[in-house]
Amino acid sequence: MEASHQTERSRYIVVLDIPLLDTRRENDLIGTLIADIVLQLLSYVAQTERENIRQRQAEGIAAAKARGVHFGRPPKPIPLEFPLVLQQWRNGEINSREAARRLSVAQDTFLRWSQHEK
Repeated sequence: MEASHQTERSRYIVVLDIPLLDTRRENDLIGTLIADIVLQLLSYVAQTERENIRQRQAEGIAAAKARGVHFGRPPKPIPLEFPLVLQQWRNGEINSREAARRLSVAQDTFLRWSQHEK
């Protein structure tokens, strides 16, 4: 019985500053309708604000990029022994995992570097 009572209570929207929206007192159609309209309005305002935040964020990122600001981690410098390891990998002497291990980088990093060295 306690669970059903809790579920029943969770249906109410209570705005203490506006007695008209206090749907706890009377469960009439107009009170419920007004509470639903207010809830929809608040939901719309919140969604609009989220969209405005995304727009301002995108504009800020675009302005920063126009000023030359770089995002993310700086590129890792390519080691001096990379050409030798790359040649061994291309000749099939070692696999990409071993090549990455020899250069002390991730396998994805080695493969990305090897694509740029064509």
